[in-house]
Amino acid sequence: MTAPLALFHTGQAHVSTFGPLIARLAPEIPLVHHVRQDLLDAAQPRGLTPDIRRRAVRELLGLADAGAATVLCTCSTLGPAAETAADLSEVPILRVDRPMMEAALDLGPRIAVASTIGPTRALLERVAADRGVRPEVTEILLAEAWPLFAAGDRAAYAAAIADGLERAAPEVDAIVLAQASMAPAAERCTLPVPVLSSPRLGA
Repeated sequence: MTAPLALFHTGQAHVSTFGPLIARLAPEIPLVHHVRQDLLDAAQPRGLTPDIRRRAVRELLGLADAGAATVLCTCSTLGPAAETAADLSEVPILRVDRPMMEAALDLGPRIAVASTIGPTRALLERVAADRGVRPEVTEILLAEAWPLFAAGDRAAYAAAIADGLERAAPEVDAIVLAQASMAPAAERCTLPVPVLSSPRLGA
């Protein structure tokens, strides 16, 4: 029996995003979905504190110890916990947004980051440093969109993100959407630069 790919989510909505996506890309791979909304809720007001990071690391290592072939953390906020867990496990433990940063830097050093600015910018700067590149980072805050996501209005959430990106219209080589939940907004944008999201690239 093939060992499963374990997906560590912080929202039930990610199950319906990543399940069908990976089923299309690799239908032979069994999936395990593990949802811990409470960890994201705890991180929202204070950021990724040491306590929340430890709790996330324990969950990720638990999935690896339970027999997963690979563990994929689909939450950018908890992404640093995946990096910590990866150092403590022989099982690959990955964060979904790193491939997106690699793809963005392939397009050039001028990158706009939308939402979850702290963890995403830190990752972008580390990936750039590995390449010997100094990125020019523009931050796009989309505070008005998050309440729509929290209320479950996914269409309005995607529309608000796309509108915010259109209004910001930075002169950059690429725009990265930091959260996996933002991916549908990329399809709504008509900007002259690529708008990258993490689900498909991470998968």
